Amino acid sequence: MGKISPVSAKYIVHATIQISGIVDKPDVIGAVFGQTEGLLGADLELRELQRSGRIGRIEVRVETRSGKSQGEIIIPSSLDKAETAIVGAALEVIQRIGPCTARIKVTNIEDVRVSKRAFVIERAKELLKQLIDTSMPDSQELADEVAHSVRVMEIQEYGKNRLPAGPNIDESDEIIVVEGRADVLNLLKHGIKNAIAINGTSIPESIVELCKKKIVTAFVDGDRGGDLILKELTTVTEIDYVTKAPEGKEVEEITKKEIHKALRARVSAEQAKLELNKEVFKSNASVASKRPAERPRQQQQYTDRKAQPKLTPEEKKQFSNMLEDLIGTRGAYILDSKMTILGKVPLTELVSTIKSLNTGIHAVVFDGIVENDIVSVAERANIKYLVAMSSKARGSQKVMIVTSENL
Repeated sequence: MGKISPVSAKYIVHATIQISGIVDKPDVIGAVFGQTEGLLGADLELRELQRSGRIGRIEVRVETRSGKSQGEIIIPSSLDKAETAIVGAALEVIQRIGPCTARIKVTNIEDVRVSKRAFVIERAKELLKQLIDTSMPDSQELADEVAHSVRVMEIQEYGKNRLPAGPNIDESDEIIVVEGRADVLNLLKHGIKNAIAINGTSIPESIVELCKKKIVTAFVDGDRGGDLILKELTTVTEIDYVTKAPEGKEVEEITKKEIHKALRARVSAEQAKLELNKEVFKSNASVASKRPAERPRQQQQYTDRKAQPKLTPEEKKQFSNMLEDLIGTRGAYILDSKMTILGKVPLTELVSTIKSLNTGIHAVVFDGIVENDIVSVAERANIKYLVAMSSKARGSQKVMIVTSENL
């Protein structure tokens, strides 16, 4: 048994094993040590590496189905990258286990430090939150908390659709129409009490009736979703003015200064409608002019972009190789601007890792499907490429979505 524990390992080698017969775990471990003996020289002899604590205990999981065995081999390592890769490659020379033929394939080498770093950041956030919650607030914090609580208490439900709204909807001659409850709360927090939320993608009857009686300003998020809400509002009802949150931001998260700046910069509904139509026309014209006679169906996901992704042959080759390496692993590579792999993380931790790193990420290659939520996170982190097996996401002006079909 090795002296190294998984806690002290820097890398973990993951390999799959397929055997054309029935074997036990000791048979697999014996084959690993026996058939690699003398292969890599004295410095990388597996028994010596375990004895010195540089290779941990080899974990083997084997199950038998229909007279054949398959499973997984896990080897923790505190060697450097190159030595760990050599040890991993050495596993693939094993062709027999006991009397049976066998095939071992290294699926990936996990950098434990990337996962640990993400855990440290998340845990630090929790500890900081606990510290803030249990610390004695100063006078200003107490005053702000009381003021915020009072404003939140002022939120009410309006009309038969029970829409979230400020307390001055009925008294005010002008109202502000926003997208959701959180937007109303943010405006209340900054003293604006005549806001009401659509609370969905379809325009409620209560909003239509209000627009007939009030001077209406539509205040939407600075993204494509905001444009879609505006388009529907201008189609089904009468509004007077339009304004948007800063590009890439939502009304619920902007500051008091940004709110007042946006309201001062509002434009008439007619002008906004013209600008929306121009953008749609330009987008459609650009796509039509670049569309070949027989355009492949897989590239339809880029109809919202000004141009198709332009990848150099070298980028295509690198992305293709990385994506092929990740097939079946449910993992993701994080790359910098030099196309160097900063680390590998499980797909379930990808969003939290991007948020924690925030900057310095050039591209993300992962074994999965691009969804709208990861596109939004990538836009905020200024990521240039999202490379995946396929995509269900909307187009993006900031992030190039590349699928296996494009490569």
